[in-house]
Amino acid sequence: MSSSSSSPSSISWTCSQCTFTNPNSHHPTCQICLTPQAQTLVSPSSSKPTWSCKSCTFHNSYKNNNCQICGTRASASLLTALETGYDDVIDPSVGSVFLPLQRCKRKIGQVKDMGLAGSSASGLFSGVNVIKSAKNDVAVLDTTCTNEALKTLKILSYNVWFREDLEMRQRMNALGNLIEMHSPDIICLQQSSWWKLYKCSVSNEMAFTRAYFCMQLSKMPGNLFSCKPYRNSIMGRELCVAEVVSREDKPLVIATSHLESPCPGPPKWDQMYSKERVDQAKEAINFLKQHKNVIFCGDMNWDDKLDGQVPVPDGWVDAWTELKPGELGFTYDTKTNKMLSGNRTLQKRLDRFLCSLRDFKLVRIEMIGMEAIPGLSYCKEKKVKNEVKKMMLPVLPSDHYGLLLTICPS
Repeated sequence: MSSSSSSPSSISWTCSQCTFTNPNSHHPTCQICLTPQAQTLVSPSSSKPTWSCKSCTFHNSYKNNNCQICGTRASASLLTALETGYDDVIDPSVGSVFLPLQRCKRKIGQVKDMGLAGSSASGLFSGVNVIKSAKNDVAVLDTTCTNEALKTLKILSYNVWFREDLEMRQRMNALGNLIEMHSPDIICLQQSSWWKLYKCSVSNEMAFTRAYFCMQLSKMPGNLFSCKPYRNSIMGRELCVAEVVSREDKPLVIATSHLESPCPGPPKWDQMYSKERVDQAKEAINFLKQHKNVIFCGDMNWDDKLDGQVPVPDGWVDAWTELKPGELGFTYDTKTNKMLSGNRTLQKRLDRFLCSLRDFKLVRIEMIGMEAIPGLSYCKEKKVKNEVKKMMLPVLPSDHYGLLLTICPS
């Protein structure tokens, strides 16, 4: 179902297919790709929004994900757009609504020349992989810090699944509840502003116009966001950096990036982009190593067998292997994440924390978002021996698990 990503009161609307921002006019189709604009309507007798079903035209409450008459599903971006235009009817709980997520529309081979973003707003990606033995230069905390609650800092990295058609609103609620529960100081999200406690690296304008982006949110003072596009990326990937100051006035750089994704497809099914990932990791780490205290986190798409060891200098450690030696740490796991049942078996430690710290110690690292959302399921079709079978599967906040790292001053 095609839909607008603007609120009912906006003067323009964003095409759900090509993301072009169309001016408000009587033309019901996108000026670029001719995709129809979904119809929204506010009932004259009520201030609460409704949406018009594309199949039967019945006007449904924004609270209904499916049409009450024919069962046709509304797109999550349309429902979110209605909510953002009516703050009085939105669930006030933290994490109740994300901005619409969209699939990446950039085509292979198209490289967009993007300059360095200013500190006022920048996208944010996550991740890097490191398979490297621990170095003595970075201390690991074996015992709990004194007055831990006052001294520790928590950094969350989470890859948010772009599937708009798979219970997005409920998944975003669940993700928001996890954020509220753990209350991290820094949040690094891949692919997604509603937190009043956080300063956000992404403006509302960017969030509604870019087809694919990442974002950082911070409670900490001294926030300075910047964004550096990779020289070789054909997928619009960037290195995003937040410079903050700890409660002890110690500088800390939190960086995140989503390195080039493996995209096997016809005719050879060999488009894994390993060389691009390795070069991007080198570029990012060479840029970051000048800083005294650095945490580089996110979805690195790293394959240890294909890509080798992440190219990090001496003194850098992988927080997971340092704090949980011997544990596999798969953050993308089609065996344990039952929402992905029916997919080919894939277990990878895609999401990582790489650290180079002089004034801080690692305290703990944990995986979050591993539990199914209570009472929520979806139907997935799978073709088995020329027969289409339907499976009812649970819904989790994302296809990835999140990583939460805790550090404290040394």
